[in-house]
Amino acid sequence: MLWVQVLLLVLYAPIGLGQSIDGIYDLVRRRIPRHADSFRFSLVDFNSTGNDQFVVSSTDNDTILVEGSTLSALSYGLHRYLADIAHVDIYWYIGSQLHLAPTPLPHLSQPLTGSSTVEKRYHFNTVTFSYTTAFWSWEDWELQLDWMALRGINLPLAWVGQEKILVEVFRETGMTDAEISSFLSGPAFQAWNRFGNIQGSWHGELPYSWIDAQFELQKKIVRRMVELGMTPVLPAFTGFVPRAITRVLPDATVVNGSRWSGFDEKYTNDTFLEPFDPNFARLQRSFIHKQQQAYGNITHIYTLDQYNENDPYSGDPEYLRNVTHNTWQSLKSADPDAIWMMQGWLFYSNSDFWTDERVHAYLSGVETDEDMLVLDLFSESQPQWQRTQSYYGKPWIWCQLHDYGGNMGLYGQVMNITVNATDALAVSDSLVGYGLTMEGQEGNEIVYDLLLDQAWSSRPIDTDSYFHDWVKARYSTARRHNVPHELYQAWDILRTTAYNNTNLATATAVSKSIFELQPKLTGLVNQTGHHPTVVNYEASSLVRSWKLMVSAASESTALWSHPAFRYDMVDVTRQVMANAFIPMYLNVTSTYQKGGPISQQGDSLIRLLRDLDAVLSTNDNFRLATWIESARTWARNDTEADFYEYNARNQITLWGPKGRSTATPPSSGVA
Repeated sequence: MLWVQVLLLVLYAPIGLGQSIDGIYDLVRRRIPRHADSFRFSLVDFNSTGNDQFVVSSTDNDTILVEGSTLSALSYGLHRYLADIAHVDIYWYIGSQLHLAPTPLPHLSQPLTGSSTVEKRYHFNTVTFSYTTAFWSWEDWELQLDWMALRGINLPLAWVGQEKILVEVFRETGMTDAEISSFLSGPAFQAWNRFGNIQGSWHGELPYSWIDAQFELQKKIVRRMVELGMTPVLPAFTGFVPRAITRVLPDATVVNGSRWSGFDEKYTNDTFLEPFDPNFARLQRSFIHKQQQAYGNITHIYTLDQYNENDPYSGDPEYLRNVTHNTWQSLKSADPDAIWMMQGWLFYSNSDFWTDERVHAYLSGVETDEDMLVLDLFSESQPQWQRTQSYYGKPWIWCQLHDYGGNMGLYGQVMNITVNATDALAVSDSLVGYGLTMEGQEGNEIVYDLLLDQAWSSRPIDTDSYFHDWVKARYSTARRHNVPHELYQAWDILRTTAYNNTNLATATAVSKSIFELQPKLTGLVNQTGHHPTVVNYEASSLVRSWKLMVSAASESTALWSHPAFRYDMVDVTRQVMANAFIPMYLNVTSTYQKGGPISQQGDSLIRLLRDLDAVLSTNDNFRLATWIESARTWARNDTEADFYEYNARNQITLWGPKGRSTATPPSSGVA
């Protein structure tokens, strides 16, 4: 078999397909060791229009042949066979179930084929690296990267460990480690330090051992990304610098950002080195060259966000154009092939500042459209591409944000992420991809799969059949594929209720449960905004779904040993109880305001919370201890462990040194 692989590589080398497919074989060996010799992969030139294509077929000797135009096409083709034919898959939290693929593997009577409708499939929000991956181990990342490869993601954000590069750049300017440490934030808050929203850390400083360890982890991450056919998006120098910049570069042109989200000035008002200062380009070259030395020449796409929830120093259009023009030129001086990727979030979050004239001026500073890539971060709810005329010709990606702050709640917009995404592709010539930009990668996995699969369908996906097939793969086992019909019914109820919100006037993202908010007599129910508490479906429908799941497990007790069912049962039960808390709370407050006794009703509230805690404690993925232990694991000693634990706890509670931040803390969703 090896000689065939070698021959194929030789044959396809002249057409640029000579890249190694070892990474795809390694994925199979990691996740499906029993079938390591049952698959053959081949890179093929399909003479297509440029988008990825795959063909999966059975050979005469019952080997599964996966042919693809790229490594990403190969892994996605493999995924389609495993999920649709072998009925096994890989999931968040639950882990890989691919090893349960039957023996022998199912024979294909006719080939599976597919072609992507967009060139790029993007993954991650800068914020995800704090809310979700802050304390991930390499084992966590290995599962994540295999999940991403099989979903066809080929453009992932790679933020881990950038502080190492930044520290070295700052040291070159003459800053001391103490001055640099005063700028860096703790692990659970690094996203907002990278955005220029906050600086410094509270309850201790970021240990340099963390910086070194994360840097080593990043090397593994980007190496694996490349092996699996992904192009990592690496950081660039943003211009956010320690306040000591004026000591080492006294003539530097700097301005201060605005106070962010109610933080004390000590921790915000970041110093920003203006891009038209000559030092900006020098530091940019140093930053990117150090990255290239560390990771190799693996990408030309760099993430760089200058005004995330901070207004620029001036609103003059010429000033804004000069900022982007000089930033672009600094990237080009470091890497002539550089492409600047930015989140388009600022045009929505600070829309009062970003008038059409200012948006156009800012984007026009990058004079070559192909040198910029814009993430339309919240396309499913608050798209900005229409009002900006598809970002005035800049390539852009239609993104699903869906979840703020790691909130735990059943929620989705299945019509928006199928119909609206397809409609956008039909009318915008500069739309080049679909992407996932959730703040927290928490639950509701099916709606993320749906958008990634929409990237391979020219028409809006039929969600009815899609949910059916997804449920079949999720609950199948090596011994049986006859999933109880009650589970199909339960998920179809979810599809048409919790996962089909179309009322964007009240809720645009995952809802929070009111028992996570500071108790008060009024104002908790039916909140709107980024962290809504409104429930946009009949609570009784979810109870029906829950009862069907319980019924399925009563008929098929083996489901209780299935990790996917156990996870989903806890998740749905959690939501049923969260919904039930609302009328109980309203009864208590109404009785109290009328002067009546509330002890009995209050006891019922407390009992529900205790019962909820007991339910969540049955699954490690919902336990606070899991989050805390993942933080402490990174420490070399008790002092560091205590700092990481404080950092982790602070993020899901006070969210700031004094709890004065107006950034609503995320839902912990844990016991």
